[in-house]
Amino acid sequence: MEARRLGKTDIEISPIGLGCMQFAGTANYTRLIINPIGQETATAVVQAALDGGVTWFDTAEMYGRGQSEQALATALNECGITPGQVTVATKWTPHLRTAASITKTIGKRLAHLGGHPVGLHQIHMPTGSLSSLPAQLEAMARLVRSGRIRAVGVSNFNARQLVLAHRVLAAEGIPLAANQVRISLLHRNVERDSVLDTARELGVTLIAYSPLEGGVLTGRFHDNPALARSAPPARRLFSRNVLSAQGLERTRPLIEAMRRIGEGHGATISQVALNWLITRYGDTVVAIPGASKPQQAAEAAGAMNFALTDAEHKTLDELSLT
Repeated sequence: MEARRLGKTDIEISPIGLGCMQFAGTANYTRLIINPIGQETATAVVQAALDGGVTWFDTAEMYGRGQSEQALATALNECGITPGQVTVATKWTPHLRTAASITKTIGKRLAHLGGHPVGLHQIHMPTGSLSSLPAQLEAMARLVRSGRIRAVGVSNFNARQLVLAHRVLAAEGIPLAANQVRISLLHRNVERDSVLDTARELGVTLIAYSPLEGGVLTGRFHDNPALARSAPPARRLFSRNVLSAQGLERTRPLIEAMRRIGEGHGATISQVALNWLITRYGDTVVAIPGASKPQQAAEAAGAMNFALTDAEHKTLDELSLT
């Protein structure tokens, strides 16, 4: 599958990236969302992603206060990746901070990444800052002009906020590259809340987080519903509507259809889910599945290696909306 441009920037990325929240360690709230992994495993996961054709990695300041960034940088170095050879995306945390901290903390982002440049710097959420969104975006624009980051993105912005971000950055002569939002076969809100249409109109890439809906779209909870009780607590809350006994039964027809479709392509259920996501919306949507094992990273990357038929797309579209 061909590389895609990140928004209207000159950055090219693979349709599948790697989300790196699981690199955050144990002394952080992220352990409530995802099971953390050590450095040796993180390096193996990154190597598997690279071997599968993944060319970009998404992390954040919030993930272990920079620990995820450091673990990613260590993994890239141990895999022989030189600075600039892949794209690294990270995020600034706005909670109870002013826009000035964007400039003040970029040095930490770069230090934690150990020489790997920030290809995409994102405002992690549209709320929580003591400064206005325009002030935050203008600070990001200054980082682009100073050469400390290559592109600006946002996360969890609605359509109105997306238009505002685009307008503010356009006045600075800088394109808004991306908006990171939740999208999956079981969460298609972007089709109804104007985020997808707005992104297409503005030429903004949508980065889909939780593309496998916390593991639900792998089929493992359907095969063994008892596993749902062992999922991290925040994940159980985040996906409560589909992890419940009723939710699993409601989505079972979709999972079984994905299993049949996957068999026809020599693909797994999760690969079908990811392939649907990165093809259903054209070049507008890319995805960042996480991986806590090398096999999971290889499997996610393999979603770029086949094409669903129109009939298969139609089947998944219909079943995912029931």
